[in-house]
Amino acid sequence: MHISGLQKLSLLDYPGKIACTIFLNGCNFKCHFCHNKDLVLQDSLSKPFEWIELTQFIDFIKTRQNKLDAVCISGGEPLLHNDILDLIEKIKSLGFLVKLDTNGYLVEKLKQVVNTGLIDYVAMDIKTSKDKYAEITNYNNFDINKIMESVSFLKTGIVAYEFRTTLIKEFHTEKEIVELSNWIQGDSKWFFQKFVDSGNTITKNLHALEDEEMKRFVSMAKEFVPNVQIRGM
Repeated sequence: MHISGLQKLSLLDYPGKIACTIFLNGCNFKCHFCHNKDLVLQDSLSKPFEWIELTQFIDFIKTRQNKLDAVCISGGEPLLHNDILDLIEKIKSLGFLVKLDTNGYLVEKLKQVVNTGLIDYVAMDIKTSKDKYAEITNYNNFDINKIMESVSFLKTGIVAYEFRTTLIKEFHTEKEIVELSNWIQGDSKWFFQKFVDSGNTITKNLHALEDEEMKRFVSMAKEFVPNVQIRGM
C-alpha cells in the first residue's frame, strides 16, 4: 500500500470532525469532470506522482492523536486497493474515525468493508441519472445495477452516509435532477457540489452552474429528498 497524497488538515471532508485526508491512486471511472486526472489515470499498482509509504503515514497520524478526530480515505477509488482493509485496521487501531469516499461501483467490496464495522462514514458519489451514467463515467460495459445496489445498501442505515452530486452545466439539466430525486428519494443526506475547474480535468471546457440555478435545483429536489443541501457555494 502506498498513498498518493495527504491533506494534513481538513474541516470539511468529515462532517463535524477535524480530519486529515489521504488520496489513493487509480480509478475504474474516467469521469469527464474529474478534477485530478493525474491521480485517476495512474494505475492502482504503479508508482504515482507522489508516493507516501504507509509507514510514513502511520507515523504522521500517531503525532496527531488527540488532535485529529478522523481520517478520510479518498481517491481515485480506494476500494480498488486489495489491502484497503489493512489500512483501515491500522487507522482504527490508533483511535481515529474512518470516512470512505467511493463511487459505489465495487458494491461487494463496499459491503465487505462496511460490514466489518470499521467504517464510520461513507460518502458515495451519485454522478447523474441512470441513463446518463455510462456517458459520464467513460466506463466500458457499465452496469447501473451495481450503483443501484450500493445506493440501496447504504440506505439501510448500516453506516452513516451521504450521497453527493457534482453539478455540471454540460451534463445536468432539470431532467437529470428530477430523475435523480426520484431515485434517491427519502431521508438520505444529499449534497449538490459546485463544479470547480481545477485546470486538470479529464475533459476540458466544462462549466459550473450559476448559483441561482443550483438553488433552483435544490428546491426541485427537496420535494423528494428533504435533506438535500449545497456544498461549496
